[in-house]
Amino acid sequence: MLKKKARHMAAAFMAGIMIFSLTAVPVQADSISEAEQRGKELQQQKEAAENEKNSLAGQLNQVISDMQEAEEKLTKKQDEIKKAQDELVQAQIQENDQYEAMKLRIKYMYENGNTSLIEILLSARSMGDLLNKAEYVQTISEYDRNMLEKYEQLTKEIEEKEKALQKEEEELKALQNDLIAKRDSVNQLLAEKEVQISSLEQQIGENAAKLQQLIKEAEEAKRRQAEAEAARKAAAEAARRAAQAASSSGSSSSAGSSYVSGNGTLAYPVASPRITSGYGYRTAPTAGATSRHDGIDFGGATGTPIYASEAGTVVTASYNSARGNYVVVNHGNGIQTWYQHCSAVYVSAGQKVSRGQNIAAIGATGIVTGPHLHYEVHVNGTPVNPLRYL
Repeated sequence: MLKKKARHMAAAFMAGIMIFSLTAVPVQADSISEAEQRGKELQQQKEAAENEKNSLAGQLNQVISDMQEAEEKLTKKQDEIKKAQDELVQAQIQENDQYEAMKLRIKYMYENGNTSLIEILLSARSMGDLLNKAEYVQTISEYDRNMLEKYEQLTKEIEEKEKALQKEEEELKALQNDLIAKRDSVNQLLAEKEVQISSLEQQIGENAAKLQQLIKEAEEAKRRQAEAEAARKAAAEAARRAAQAASSSGSSSSAGSSYVSGNGTLAYPVASPRITSGYGYRTAPTAGATSRHDGIDFGGATGTPIYASEAGTVVTASYNSARGNYVVVNHGNGIQTWYQHCSAVYVSAGQKVSRGQNIAAIGATGIVTGPHLHYEVHVNGTPVNPLRYL
């Protein structure tokens, strides 16, 4: 009956361990792969956005250059318009002066009739002189007419030139307005691109942090898997020993009895090891207990013998509100074993003990949910997984 019960308990324990070990790491691996892929995609999006930003910056520089060129052309054109306006004013003055002079001569000739002309002709001393004077009068008249036509033509040309320059000025101002609108548009696109890049950088940072967390969790899961495998082996060994113990004629549980060690450096601290809680992080089983489990728990009834895992010197045999009655044995080379929640302690501080010596009994003292042995292995003052040494 005991053999059958031991086999059932070991099988159930190993089944739970195997389910955990088969599912934990692949899920983490998938999550890590997804985070890495997401990181690559975000980086590609950032690089694309930065390329677009650089392109926009190039466009903005070109627009600014075009604006400067248009400004220079506009300034030059305005100078030309000012010069043309000055020339137009001067031509209009000359045209008006010529017109006024011609009017005076015409008025004079009209008011004096032909008297002046006759006097000019009669004053000639010879026929040649007469012809010269007549030609002179005609020349003056033609000069007035020609000069007036010249100034009128000049005025007209300058007015047309001014109109052409003003048209070019309007075109340059329109170009300037277009360039200003384009500059504002590119600046807006650049601002939006900056926001996009900033958002992508934040997402990249968050994804990197998530990836690091996933890697950490994967490493923890891998460690738990290794511990679960070790626990599975330990459970199989415990089942074998339980079956062996059940088929034997009986064994003594009195003080001084010993227990043959396992395959590790240290011997199991109980005769029929049954692990009820493994090493590492866990959900605290009761108020006051910690979620970090620095040892492993062996189930057992109150009074079940606890054996020293190796020869050594008892450092502590005392009581603590959390640990209850507990014993610490120093084995040298920086290795200590801790035995907690004992119902009875059979050794005292400073006492030498041998490997497999009964040093205490399983109990439920301190912060516990029931009778068990909380067993720890410390190396150089730091708790480690005991299964590595058992």
